[in-house]
Parts: sequence; C-alpha cells; structure tokens
Amino acid sequence: MKIGFIGLGNMGHHMARNLAAAGHAVTGFDLSAPCPEGVLKADSAAGVAADADVVVTMLPNGAILQSVAAEIIPAMPTGAVLCDCSTVDVESARIVAQNAANAGLLAVDAPVSGGIGGADAGTLTFMAGGTDDSFAKVSDLFDIMGQKAVHCGESGAGQAAKICNNMILGITMAGTCEAFALADKLGLDRQKMFDVVSTSSGYSWTMNAYCPAPGVGPQSPADNDYKPGFAAELMLKDLRLSQQAAVAADADTPMGERATELYSTFVDDEDGLGMDFSAMLPRFEKRGRG
Repeated sequence: MKIGFIGLGNMGHHMARNLAAAGHAVTGFDLSAPCPEGVLKADSAAGVAADADVVVTMLPNGAILQSVAAEIIPAMPTGAVLCDCSTVDVESARIVAQNAANAGLLAVDAPVSGGIGGADAGTLTFMAGGTDDSFAKVSDLFDIMGQKAVHCGESGAGQAAKICNNMILGITMAGTCEAFALADKLGLDRQKMFDVVSTSSGYSWTMNAYCPAPGVGPQSPADNDYKPGFAAELMLKDLRLSQQAAVAADADTPMGERATELYSTFVDDEDGLGMDFSAMLPRFEKRGRG
C-alpha cells in the first residue's frame, strides 16, 4: 500500500517507521522533524498525498489539521483515505471528513491512546470515527501501529471517545496524586498504600499501570524523574478540548473543569511544562491546604 504520513514528531515518527517496517511504501513530510528509517521524504504535504492510497496525519490541533487537509485533499486520488490520528476538536474532525467526502475521498478520525511508548512498540489503541468502508480500508494499518482499534461511529466519534477517555484520565491522575500526598501526611507508607488501593475499590489505570509515586508499582515516568511519557501540556490540551466539547454539548462536567484548572495552573504557572502529567504528585507533596 502507498501511504503518505504527515507529522513525524514524537508519535508520528514511530508510527510511520512501523508502517514502513511492515513493508508498506511510506512517504513522509514534516516541517522540522526528520523522516524515520525506511520512510521516503517528500518536499511538501501535497507531495505526500499524490498517488497515496492512504494519507495519515498526526498534527498538533484542529486549525493545523484543517489547513493541511485543504492542501492535501485536492492532491489525493479519488477513493483514497484521509486517516487523521491527531487529537483535535470534534468539529474540526467533522469538517475535514465532509470536505474529504465532497472530493470523492474517504475519511477516518482515529486519535490514539498509548503515548510514545505505545507508538514505538506498535501497541496503540485507536478510537475511530467514519463510515464502515473507511474503517475497513485502514484497519490493517491499525493492526500494525497498534494492538486495538474500536470503530466508535460516524465522523467525529473517534475524537469524542478520545476526549472523554482523557478527561477521565486527567481527573483520575489528579485524584491519585492527591491521595498519595494525603497518605504521606498521614504517615502511610507508599508501598502499603499501593498494595491496598491497587487490589481494592480504588483500583485505576493511573494507580496500577502508571503509578505517580517513584519506586512503587510497575516502571513509570515517576521512576525517570517524571520525564514525559505523556506530557502535562498534552493532558492540558486534551482537558481543554473536553471542556470545549462540554460547552458545545451543554454537558455538566465539574470534575473535568476542575482538572483542567489544576493542569492549567501546573503547566502555565508552576513547573509542569515539559514534565509528565503524573508529576502532579510532587506538586501536591509541596502544598498545604491553604
């Protein structure tokens, strides 16, 4: 399959490399990041799209996605698939899908979960929106780049699933970090805290798989000075998307709103920029109730 890949940053680099390693002919483009091994470099986004069976995009936000889509859609052959794996607002995903359909193309919005490690290992989870035909045409690629792909519904449904998932993730991580900081101040050993919570009703992914306390549970960014597996600023981006969606849908999300405020303070006003999102724990450790 001829695949174009636009956006070769921390995630896209690994995803494109895995597609090339599986035997596909992959052409890549990025304004600054280099092409991974096995990926042919193009001079422009439109150059990536020409003659491609599938174009995969991994871009920072909805405005950039819409701009890139406007450039590549006219260059793509009829019947090709535009598969966007960025995390963007639902409205941008739907606009791009409609523009693709108007040009005789198929479109899938398929944001991912699993972070840089999952992109490298090919173990991402894809949450996909689009028609059955669109999903079927790219499902084999999802199998190469990830371990699971869920067809969530029509265009925009993938982004909706990602936004809701990551709102839960942000809320849960904040609560997990709060609980560890409280346990510290109550004199409870962190390992004992983990042993209890990880096997009882406080069980969560943030506790059991991505514990924010160094030296407790499986290896996580906490054991590497909180160097990001999932950066705090990316969590903030996703939480802000959740609140944008909540306003548009008239949904009451007080916990999501508070988590957004916490991560906004952490990233914008404290030392969270460039840290893993689990670095909320040392933040809470240093704070009292006032």
